[in-house]
Amino acid sequence: MPQYGFHFDMTACTGCKTCQIAGKDKNDLGPGLFCRRVGCFEGGKYPRPWHYYLSLSCNHCAAPRCVAACAGGALSKDAATGAVLYDPSRCTGCQACVSSCPYGAVQFDTAERRIVKCDMCHDLISAGQEPACTSTCPMRALHFGPLDELRQRYGDARDARGLPDSSLTRPSLLLTIDRHARPESIG
Repeated sequence: MPQYGFHFDMTACTGCKTCQIAGKDKNDLGPGLFCRRVGCFEGGKYPRPWHYYLSLSCNHCAAPRCVAACAGGALSKDAATGAVLYDPSRCTGCQACVSSCPYGAVQFDTAERRIVKCDMCHDLISAGQEPACTSTCPMRALHFGPLDELRQRYGDARDARGLPDSSLTRPSLLLTIDRHARPESIG
């Protein structure tokens, strides 16, 4: 099965949240719901404070815990792209997928009684276009494509301070890591 994924360059991101708003707008999401979220991590102290941004969505993992937790079969891996897709007609509303995702990427929309998660803009990529988040990033900090090609271009870094260990789910997310975000960095 081919696997598509994302590359995020922490060293280029300014924290503008354009990617976050693009996904929210494209999916017409209500207050507090996002397909992609940008978080700011900070630390250190004067005279050496630091911060970095992390843009996260569903990582369309090789071993997605949300798919395994879904008793109704509403979540599945797409054979053509490796995307984790949601079928609302099969959803029981149990929210096991929400609690099972170590990245917090699956949310429950209480107003609509459905889950909300990134689907790689499956409709756009099926039409040969980029996902909304990558096409709108003004700093070009987000990239999308076949994971093997992204790995050749950007390397295979997947672990950063602020993220669960990548061995848990084998996310389809590659990172260019800010020096303060390295898992072994201190303070």
